Amino acid sequence: MIKVSVEIRSVAGSFRVNVWAEGVVQAIDLANSYYPGCKARVLFPIDSEAFFTKDPVPTTGVVSPETLEAAG
Repeated sequence: MIKVSVEIRSVAGSFRVNVWAEGVVQAIDLANSYYPGCKARVLFPIDSEAFFTKDPVPTTGVVSPETLEAAG
């Protein structure tokens, strides 16, 4: 299980979410399905300390937005 930060972009603005998944591709797919009509991309650099989760995560999924940014 991995954890990556993903940026979600739409016409109205962008924000970040943490996604837990089996891999990076699945993380992007999850984010895209959770936020239809938006574009998801992995934020780099990936935090190597948090990438491989040590704590048990009950399921794959997306966490609430971390940061809201105005559209520019």
